[in-house]
Amino acid sequence: MCGGIGSRFWPYSRTDLPKQFIDFLGTGRTLLQMSYDRVLEFIRPENIIVVTNERYAALVAEQLPELGPAQILCEPARRNTAPCIAWAAYHIAALDPEASMVVTPSDHLITREQLFINSLLAGFEFVESNDALLTLGITPTRPETGYGYIQVGEEVTPGINKVKTFTEKPDVELARVFLASGEFFWNSGIFLWRADAIIKALRATMPDLARTFDNAASIMGTPAEEAFIAEKFPACAAISIDFGVMEKADNVYVERVSFGWNDLGTWSALYENSPRNRDANVAHNCNVITYNSTGNILAIRDTEKLVVVDGIHDYIIADAGDVLLICPKANEQRIKQIVNDVRSSHGEKYL
Repeated sequence: MCGGIGSRFWPYSRTDLPKQFIDFLGTGRTLLQMSYDRVLEFIRPENIIVVTNERYAALVAEQLPELGPAQILCEPARRNTAPCIAWAAYHIAALDPEASMVVTPSDHLITREQLFINSLLAGFEFVESNDALLTLGITPTRPETGYGYIQVGEEVTPGINKVKTFTEKPDVELARVFLASGEFFWNSGIFLWRADAIIKALRATMPDLARTFDNAASIMGTPAEEAFIAEKFPACAAISIDFGVMEKADNVYVERVSFGWNDLGTWSALYENSPRNRDANVAHNCNVITYNSTGNILAIRDTEKLVVVDGIHDYIIADAGDVLLICPKANEQRIKQIVNDVRSSHGEKYL
């Protein structure tokens, strides 16, 4: 899934170049390319499909030249993850009715990749033998308030449990209770299932959405598919797969995993996953001189620009050329509101 705009990373992540297309970690590969490399370890390249917004089709093709045009599904409008996944499932089922799928966002950071691969292979074995919707649950390491949580029920096979409840981003006190209980795992947003199993679940939990794609099942994977999507996709309800399906279906399971995972959803997340200098500052893509300044993250689009800061502590300083953001890291949850305010004042010019 590669269609988001990464608004919490504004102004570095912009509508014309969202975060998944940026080399955030200085590895020489963007987050999208790293995601591709990761699944290439156990999925043949011809079986990898990227679903993105139509405005990013050229970027996807440029960054992943190994993909053919038929492997890039272009959404004409943003409609959250349920319509995105529904389209992918019907498309894949038309190509192979017995196919299994892994759904993974393109902007996550995964470490200890062999554990990731092992977890996915075990997950595929489970969903191919069961009528099951499987999500990966990350063993929590702190009382994080920025993630959703999954409460596990009975274990049905080693490492895999029935899901008891989903909880969206709790406050810090509840997050501490979750962590102490040992029953809750972070919701990674990575899913595995057979294509026919998710289609069956969509019919049960989101019948209107399923009906839209059922009416076009015969043309999926043909040239007529593109015209159908252009006409019908924008009318789909904008809803996440978690709310639309996972919280309603009765065959939802979680695989408890322990590979390194971060959804890189915020500047603080990037800070925590980046190398820091002796003053605990992170400099991304820029030359920096600091005086009496600690705990900052500085990200500059212009690689020739020198940034000098004095007496600044625990701030985000992000320069995208026509926009400069200076914001305490503690206030980064306000960035989404800032983006809305910028849109109200200036339209799309700075977004």
